[in-house]
Amino acid sequence: GIAPGERVALMVEPSLPFYVALYGAMKAGCVAVPMFTLFGPDALRLRVGDCQPKLLLLAPEKADLAADAGCETIIADDDFMASLENYEIPFELATNGRDMAMYQYTSGTTRELPDAVKHRHQSIVTVMLAALYGTGTRPGDRFMCPSSTAWGHGLWHGTLSPHALGVTTASYAGKFDPDRLMAALEEFEITNLSAAATHYRMMKNAGSADRYSFKLDKLSFTGEPMDTDTAEWAKQTFGQYPGSFYGTTEVGVLLGSYPGAEDLPNRLGALGMPMPGQEVAILDPDGKPCAPDEVGEIMVMRRDGWFPTKDRGHMDGEGYFFHGGRADDVIISAGWTMSAMEIEDTLLKHADVLEAAAIGAPDEVRGLGVKAFIVTDRPGDDGFIKELQTFVQDNLSRHEYPRIVEFTNELPKTPAGKVNRKTLRDREAAARG
Repeated sequence: GIAPGERVALMVEPSLPFYVALYGAMKAGCVAVPMFTLFGPDALRLRVGDCQPKLLLLAPEKADLAADAGCETIIADDDFMASLENYEIPFELATNGRDMAMYQYTSGTTRELPDAVKHRHQSIVTVMLAALYGTGTRPGDRFMCPSSTAWGHGLWHGTLSPHALGVTTASYAGKFDPDRLMAALEEFEITNLSAAATHYRMMKNAGSADRYSFKLDKLSFTGEPMDTDTAEWAKQTFGQYPGSFYGTTEVGVLLGSYPGAEDLPNRLGALGMPMPGQEVAILDPDGKPCAPDEVGEIMVMRRDGWFPTKDRGHMDGEGYFFHGGRADDVIISAGWTMSAMEIEDTLLKHADVLEAAAIGAPDEVRGLGVKAFIVTDRPGDDGFIKELQTFVQDNLSRHEYPRIVEFTNELPKTPAGKVNRKTLRDREAAARG
């Protein structure tokens, strides 16, 4: 009873029910809307209210969210799979390239609700090309991406593009464990791994890589820069530096390291070079090209001119691009892109929080972790910190909580009365020397 163009939301880990629902919805002409399985009720309710799905498929462990979802729900369990046996196997597709296929929510925004980026069926062509040069995916590979299928890396580069190219894939469900990943790489004889920088960092920190036998010949990463120690460990362990590929949900992959290409060696710390068909540049505030090694904003050419990525960077004399940090208030932690405003909004729902601000603070494991500054009349003890962390986990997302909480009498403000996160970031950097 779901008509073409209606939305089908999926809050399920990679599994047979997930793939059945993802591909089934799109092939039926509906619009698939993957949701992160660690979302709490607030985060889920915002997105359901925005995309208005006709149906929400929930993982069994998320069944408690069904009552407040605001739409019809189905639990993705054995009964769900058994119910599909009542349908005929042959199915005639009636979609074309211009039909809407998927909504994907991002966290790359300072709005309360992240944007839903809308993808049409023809987007698969673009992402297949990105896979050829961003992850080096080729028929015959045994490919694995441990990133969540709710986000761009795990969904587009870890699922849709390798499947469209006819490549055997492995995915990851459940809480991440580096030894579990390395055991899977060995068991499935994975030859091509595309992961977040944090996945590589956690494998390094586990100190157990020498227990496993690997057959990897192509490595890539995305989501955040990789620290030098982790890159050197990967080269020692796997025989090569992981190659970066860079882009945004809105514009796709812009830069890549062309894994497997013998004529383009990976440059330590580099984002890579422009993808085929992409015109990318570093521009100064006046829109003029920056000189080699001069920091500016990474921009991509579109029909209407240069489109901003909201990332800073520079290019060396040989044409390799390097990341220079975010240009807005987005926090990238362990490969997750999080909105400072969304975290603050949840904190402010706590009865004892008067004001709140969130920034990214250096974290040895995650690159950045969320640090929250709280104004309150309540004593700021360890018990209150734990209470705030649990409150955010329960209402927003299990990963989007402040790992560091600092209590303060007041927050810096802009002339317009808005919280000045840049001042907080500058103070944090100065305090760390």
